[in-house]
Amino acid sequence: VQLQASGGGLVQSGGSLRLSCVASGFTLDVDAIGWFRQAPGKEREAISCISNSDGTIYYADSVKGRFTISRDNAKKIGFLQMNSLKPEDTAVYYCAAGVRTVSTQDRDYDYWGRGTQVTVSS
Repeated sequence: VQLQASGGGLVQSGGSLRLSCVASGFTLDVDAIGWFRQAPGKEREAISCISNSDGTIYYADSVKGRFTISRDNAKKIGFLQMNSLKPEDTAVYYCAAGVRTVSTQDRDYDYWGRGTQVTVSS
């Protein structure tokens, strides 16, 4: 499975971005899609995950109410709609896919895409 994340960019505080994660290859065993981010000098953190098997969705407290995760299994695309962006959302965002159900631990994901930079100006 190969993942390609896109949709990052520079946006003003309060603005919106929509990240996409396109999967290719053998994806039938993939259950969870996760979005992580890593800001300069900080550890990578899980911000949202979604399970295909049981519909479980997770949001980190820092993004709850502002970000929405979704997926289109037929098109093998995952999305992260980010609204009301804040400067502290600035980071490199990664999508990941795993054969297990949702997890906030990056070690539980089997496939990773290259990151996409999101920069929010104040």
